[in-house]
Amino acid sequence: MDWYAPHQFANGKVPCCVDWRGSDPVPENDSHGELIHAIAQVYRYGGDRAILETHWPRVEAAIKYMDTLRVSETGNADPAFKGLMPASISHEGYSAKPMHSYWDDFWALTGYDDALDIAHALGKIDAATRIAQARDRFRADLLASIALTVKTHAIDFIPGCAELGDFDATSTTIALSPAGQQDVLPQDLLRNTFARYWRDFAARSDGSRPWTDYTPYEWRTVGSFVRLGWRDRAQAAIDFFFATGVRPAAWNQWAEVVGRDPRAIRFIGDMPHAWVASDFIRSALDLFAFERQADGALVLAGGVPENWLAGAGVAIGGLRTRYGIVEYTLRQNGKSFILRLAAGAAPPGGFVFIWPRKGSPGVVRINGRQAAWQGGELHIATAPAQVVMGFGPSPENDRGARPAKNRRAIRSN
Repeated sequence: MDWYAPHQFANGKVPCCVDWRGSDPVPENDSHGELIHAIAQVYRYGGDRAILETHWPRVEAAIKYMDTLRVSETGNADPAFKGLMPASISHEGYSAKPMHSYWDDFWALTGYDDALDIAHALGKIDAATRIAQARDRFRADLLASIALTVKTHAIDFIPGCAELGDFDATSTTIALSPAGQQDVLPQDLLRNTFARYWRDFAARSDGSRPWTDYTPYEWRTVGSFVRLGWRDRAQAAIDFFFATGVRPAAWNQWAEVVGRDPRAIRFIGDMPHAWVASDFIRSALDLFAFERQADGALVLAGGVPENWLAGAGVAIGGLRTRYGIVEYTLRQNGKSFILRLAAGAAPPGGFVFIWPRKGSPGVVRINGRQAAWQGGELHIATAPAQVVMGFGPSPENDRGARPAKNRRAIRSN
């Protein structure tokens, strides 16, 4: 961060890349939000306020540059462009012709949100007010553009760019993480997007649809599945990516492009690839804990499958989050799950545990006191906590089967 930030242009533009010649002037409009996000993350995980003071001028310059970009898109050329980041080639799928990529916009929205957090951390009230107003206008324009593009192209998913109304779930993942806009987006479009991706993925993985290659950028969808509550789909994707993509196996990494035939001579892109590596790491960590921006909660074990909880179960130690370090153990004990959450992290929205098995949850006690489930979620206010979660009715009964009438049958269930 300290090395890259000074390569920012005088007008606030953040270069897409830097080489021996200096800052690259090609317009790629994801980089401005990415730099702000990097600065915010270093502070969140390290707590060094001096870092924010040092880089605040960079943050302000990047925000002002994004302000200039979004107001330059008046919507005269196309109403769907109004208020967006201008067309760019930051998304490689649009390298032949620049497009108004929503990838850029979700990164810009991330930058606005993170700049607002930085301004609050530094006590810059006037700047925070100004940034919040710009963020709100930009988000409103972005959502309006998506709605108009959906209508124009008669689609039922979140498109990749405003011009084409194209399907690109791997790009759309950024709207969930790090942008944190899951609850803001139209829920039907959001679920349709990743349900369609899942159908395509399943057809590829089970062999019913021929395929020649894919990009392991798709690792991002694992984290999206976890956030959508699709635990089984996340595990199926993990199994596929490990089975098909790590080549050579001893390298323990993915290339930018993976071909079905490992011996075929083909383009593989960058190797190793930092985007892919970071996508894998973020999705792997999401299985155990992720930050839910809508309510400031930490969701625990949202991607951990039930079959991991037998025996010793799972144990997490020293997992850093923006709210502090998370440590917990989780295992099955007979007809109960036992979660032991250590002191450390203090998220403003508390902790959330999502019921991991088929069937309804039963009686639950937090530190010995009975608690209540809320739509399959258990809210744990603070750590430390010991949580004992009993199993509820069997899946058969949940589907409407008549409950057994004798004690033996009940015990059998």
